[in-house]
Amino acid sequence: MITLRSKNHFFSSVALCLVMLFSASLRAEPALALGYTPAYPPGFTHFNYVDPAAPKGGSLAMSAFGSFDSLNPFLLKGLPAAGLGGLVFETLLEKSWDEPFSMYGLLAEDVSLAQDGLSVTFRLRPQARFSDGSRVTAQDVLFSFEALRSAKAHPQYRVYWADVERAEVLDERTVRFVFKKPNPELHLILGEMPVLSKQWVNGRAFDELARVKPMGSGPYTLESFDWGKQVQYTRNPDYWAKDLPVRRGMYNFDRISFKYYKDRTVSLEAFKAGEFDFFYENHSKRWARDHAGLNYANGKIIKTTIAHSNNAGMQGVVFNTRRPLLQDRRVRQALGLAMDFEWSNRNLFYGQYTRCDSYFSNSELAAHGLPSSAELKLLEPFRDQLPPEVFAQVYHPPSAPDSMALRANLLEAKRLLAEAGWRVKDGVLTNAQGNVFEFEILLGQKGFERIMAPYVYNLRKLGIRADYRTIDAALYQRRVDTFDFDAVIEVFGASQSPGNELFNMFHSSNANQEGSGNAAGVSSPVVDALVENIVYAQTREQLVTATHALDRVLLWGYYLVPNWYIANHRIAYWDYFERPKTLPLYFEAEPWVLKTWWRRP
Repeated sequence: MITLRSKNHFFSSVALCLVMLFSASLRAEPALALGYTPAYPPGFTHFNYVDPAAPKGGSLAMSAFGSFDSLNPFLLKGLPAAGLGGLVFETLLEKSWDEPFSMYGLLAEDVSLAQDGLSVTFRLRPQARFSDGSRVTAQDVLFSFEALRSAKAHPQYRVYWADVERAEVLDERTVRFVFKKPNPELHLILGEMPVLSKQWVNGRAFDELARVKPMGSGPYTLESFDWGKQVQYTRNPDYWAKDLPVRRGMYNFDRISFKYYKDRTVSLEAFKAGEFDFFYENHSKRWARDHAGLNYANGKIIKTTIAHSNNAGMQGVVFNTRRPLLQDRRVRQALGLAMDFEWSNRNLFYGQYTRCDSYFSNSELAAHGLPSSAELKLLEPFRDQLPPEVFAQVYHPPSAPDSMALRANLLEAKRLLAEAGWRVKDGVLTNAQGNVFEFEILLGQKGFERIMAPYVYNLRKLGIRADYRTIDAALYQRRVDTFDFDAVIEVFGASQSPGNELFNMFHSSNANQEGSGNAAGVSSPVVDALVENIVYAQTREQLVTATHALDRVLLWGYYLVPNWYIANHRIAYWDYFERPKTLPLYFEAEPWVLKTWWRRP
């Protein structure tokens, strides 16, 4: 970071930066996209997936799971209250939900990317205001960047912005970020940076703000809360951005509240009793059997599925390879052979799911067939570090359409375990040192218990002392953040344009960084190189090729047992709500409701 030692030094730095800015930058743009022209032209009036005539008013009651003990959503420690990130705080740019990766000016009026790709400059809107009426300034942006990159904040920000060398204030409304090297998406992910009020922080340590009422520039302010139980937001009548194209037709409720439940089955019954308005369902059995009753039959509660085009990423039983027990690839492969997805889909999931066969499921980024010639150019230098299957076989997760197939899978698992030095002795899998093979799957939701039960049953057939245990949400998050588990069920989310977040999930630099997304502890020079190829890809074609190659390496590494995904959102809601006729392409259900729905007058 630059430290401005004096007023003279400040003005000379500004002058120099302005010269560099205008000599090295492209013209200022109201929007940018990654590898293509943004779909919405300058002067557009609203996004296609909103209704600009949506009436304002009424309330929306939502549910949340677990508890909360923090009002600062940017820390590693603590569980932040639901809604803070999207309702109270805002970012420099707004992401479009019907394009792969396009960003339009929100707090920033325009953005300029230098021709050499080594800096980006944001100019703030003169009317941008925090909820107390104070102006949003370049000093606030600089302060936010420094606070979020500090050791007090969640480490993901340091990972995402690792290629930023420094930030500079050019004038009251202009801030410039200088990069260490060209990074094709860095200017866009900087646009996703939440901007905090330096005045609100008022010199306090960033982690001391966990118990301080937040202040942002967003459409809502925090009205009231009851620690761990409920939080309520009120729409700011003086919201500065309400007439901007990127906000027209959005945030239509006067009040939004979240009520917390520690059990999702209990929360469903509360929903049916009218305690809250909208239910996002992530449990196949509840969707098939429990979303029923008089109010469903008479149409007061609407139950429906909404199609999406989201990259489904990967959900799986993730093995902690930091544990010696799980460091052998053959052992992890054997554990995967005990998962009988077909039986579970028939008997537990009501046929609703598709098996994950990629870390980028449901997208063009998923690897198919054998490696292409372009992929081989990336993989060949590492041939001696990779299993031969990467080059010679098409990956398919283990399949067991019938009992004979499952038996064959378990026999293969037994062979792999024996090859790795594990044999059954007196009904228990043991190695030459007399150590018993036992491990635990840590769960954060009771709903997974019935799903893990048949998997654990099959593992025990191999002599493995396997079990699962559900703990409360706060403890679960703490143990995942500190890698205190043998196995957990985790989701590796994926966008249409993966980039710097892959450092957080798979790069060795984050294998031992507490709070990182690298739950498996992946630490591989091959994975590192492929992640870097993706992040620094210059074209969409290069990005897709490198992503295919990474997908293969991760899949054949057996870092997890692939679970399943569904290509629609299962939702239920009370019938006094309306929504836009046009759906976005890439969206999550709850933010979609919060941003674009309205209550019928």
